[in-house]
Amino acid sequence: MVNASRMAGVVEELRERSAAEANVLLGDGGRSEATTKRDSSGAPAAPTGFRTPFRFESDDTLLVIDQRELPHALVEEPIRNAAEAARAIRHMVVRGAPAIGQVAAIGLALSARQARSARPYARRAILHGAANILRIARPTAVNLRWAVDRLMARFAEIGETSPDGDAVAAALYDEAMAIVAEATDDHARLAEAGLAILPQPEAGPVRVLTHCNTGPLACGQFGTALGVVQAAHLAGREVKVWVDETRPYLQGARLTAWELQQAGVPHTLIPDMAAGPLMARGEVDVVLVGADRVAANGDTANKIGTYTLAVLAERHGVPFVVCAPLSSVDLATPSGADVPIEERSADEVLMIRGIPIAPRWTPVLNPAFDVTPAELISAIVTEEGVLRPPFGKSLAAAAKRRSRKRPPRAAPEPAAPEPATPEGATTDDATANGAPAEAATS
Repeated sequence: MVNASRMAGVVEELRERSAAEANVLLGDGGRSEATTKRDSSGAPAAPTGFRTPFRFESDDTLLVIDQRELPHALVEEPIRNAAEAARAIRHMVVRGAPAIGQVAAIGLALSARQARSARPYARRAILHGAANILRIARPTAVNLRWAVDRLMARFAEIGETSPDGDAVAAALYDEAMAIVAEATDDHARLAEAGLAILPQPEAGPVRVLTHCNTGPLACGQFGTALGVVQAAHLAGREVKVWVDETRPYLQGARLTAWELQQAGVPHTLIPDMAAGPLMARGEVDVVLVGADRVAANGDTANKIGTYTLAVLAERHGVPFVVCAPLSSVDLATPSGADVPIEERSADEVLMIRGIPIAPRWTPVLNPAFDVTPAELISAIVTEEGVLRPPFGKSLAAAAKRRSRKRPPRAAPEPAAPEPATPEGATTDDATANGAPAEAATS
């Protein structure tokens, strides 16, 4: 269990590392605007150093790496309120279920800080509006709603019409930082548990195949599936990683390959469809993937292409392991059939970095995620240990153990209906005090 002193230490370490990382990686002197490290010719330089996805510039500004620009340039965007956090999440500036939850929590806390001088009922409307726009920024990753609901439950505990705006802001900020600190501890323990079950070949490295991106960029201070890989590397285990490119957004090619390069872990980038032949030749010892949502029965939603890997792994007798913190487990969702699957822009399939790769007006289906049935999953690695089938029982037991360590807050009451968005307004609009406009539902 993370106690108060441990949590405070993690948060303080995060703050202290921020300034050092800014100087080493950006050389920006702590400016709040987006920055890019450039070479002597003025062109964007390839970034160096192993990085978390966000850092604090000040108490009022969070800087997040624009993951759309990697690996070619290290660019940071400022987030000062929930509206800016929602925009960054929706537009994939920040991505990865755990990181999305952490950034959403901080964004909501920053909106509370901006609204601390507002009248109590106005502040209540501001924060409920902010929470609503964050919840719908991306529908599949459960960490987002979980983190927002947790802060809103804290708001309800204080009293939503409390006249003390400073106390509200401080409490929500502390809750957001607790989420960051707990994730740091949880993911470290998850990595240790995953390391214990990695196959140990008689000769040569353990050959891991991974999909999408599950390192610190996606998760915060540690990774999940990639955290297990790094734990093995740091423990002196020989590791070789097969990195799926992960079409269409290329998270594997752009992000995972970059992170492994920074960490010094041997790896090879492969086309997604090369995974099957590699398994057939016996060149994969284990498949490690993350999860955006794990249903109560163990069905797992993850980046599109994960289900295909699970079927191939089953066919070739390769262990298929999901690595996910319990904040990604949604016991209120009975099965994968109940998970909402996000549909993304056709342009992500039709183009790569703005260059067309298909005839114009080609019809496109672009689901961002798929669902892997529980029967294809060998194990689910969490901060509460390695869970085995039947997952309905093992997930519930793990959640119960975790709740004894960190009792959940009471769920907040549903927010009152908000007025419709005025014609011509967008979901990115914000009021002068940082409150997001009501978002249109799709």
